[in-house]
Amino acid sequence: MRPALSLLLALPLLSALVLPAGAVEAEKAPSTGALPPAIIAVRANEAPITDRILSNGTITAVEEVLVAPQVEGLAIESLKADVGDRVEAGSVLATLSRDQLILQRSQFDANRAKAVAAIAQLEAQLVEVRSNAQEAVKSSNRAKQLAAQGTYSSVQAEQAEAEANAALARVRSAEASIKVAQADIALIDAQMKDVELRLERTEVKAPVSGIISARGARVGSIASASAGPLFTIIRDGELEMRADIAEADMHRIAKGQTAIINLIGARNQTNGTVRLIEPTLNTTTRLGMARIEIEDSAGLRAGMFADAEIIVATRDAITVPVTSVNVGPDGADVLKIEDGIAKRTAVTTGIREGGRVEIVDGLIAGDLIVAKAGAFVRDGDRITPVEETGSGPVAAITE
Repeated sequence: MRPALSLLLALPLLSALVLPAGAVEAEKAPSTGALPPAIIAVRANEAPITDRILSNGTITAVEEVLVAPQVEGLAIESLKADVGDRVEAGSVLATLSRDQLILQRSQFDANRAKAVAAIAQLEAQLVEVRSNAQEAVKSSNRAKQLAAQGTYSSVQAEQAEAEANAALARVRSAEASIKVAQADIALIDAQMKDVELRLERTEVKAPVSGIISARGARVGSIASASAGPLFTIIRDGELEMRADIAEADMHRIAKGQTAIINLIGARNQTNGTVRLIEPTLNTTTRLGMARIEIEDSAGLRAGMFADAEIIVATRDAITVPVTSVNVGPDGADVLKIEDGIAKRTAVTTGIREGGRVEIVDGLIAGDLIVAKAGAFVRDGDRITPVEETGSGPVAAITE
């Protein structure tokens, strides 16, 4: 047994002596065929991208016209229009009571007739006083001549002159009375014109064409501007959207930009155009206001709530997923993959739409980058990129 055991212990030693030295080293050497870690990668693609501003607001009238009574203190006699009616400019909306104005016109007619009769009487008196004045002037002139010749008393001549002056004064007084009476007639005529105008205005007419959105008039109530407008008209039935704009987006919005309006509960979208941007912001909410003209307002109602997408710009650009961009204190960067090595590359970003962002500078179409900026990959790491497509990752890319 001892010789056999000794032989078994010696066999490994003999084998080591027989095997070549290279074979022993190969057996001890570690395996070097392991691949670098697999990392999902995406390519920078050229695609259309849109810069848009999201907002919401309400549908309102472009312009509301208030119809107030032009005659105060008259009762509303009848109504010719109601809320929702489309009216034309000049059409009668309501009528006011005319009785009081007709009574005033009758009184003015009587006063004018009285003034005309008074003028006729004054004119007759004027003829008489003028005749008397002419005789008094003649008598005064004769008295002056006789007094100058010494055949007439100077006192009598002075009395004749005084009578002539008094007669002339009566003439001027009669002429002034006639002028006053004529002025009274002119005043009465003006008052009559005012009454006629007020009678015409007892028909409350639409100043513009449009749709009646509110009615404050009630039959039997007294028409008064202080009581509020009788009717409110949406001029030409035109509606617009007044959209609230965040303060940070105010510098990007401009007149003429296209807008897509989505109404609550509506299936179809409505197109519009930014027609006006209000120059001030609400100091409480810090929101601005954009007024969007609606192309087709059929079926819309003032007061509806709506969302709007205002298109700032649309262009073809190099885009990458938002998740692949890392934003730090020094700006934005991505991990670009070249020859299986991840290299940190600075980029300049632009428009962001959904899950993609525009790369203005730093990449070209087809560049391969790490899909997620937060992956455990550092600048200079060797990786095995697995390209991600629309249907998911594909096989590893070999350089």
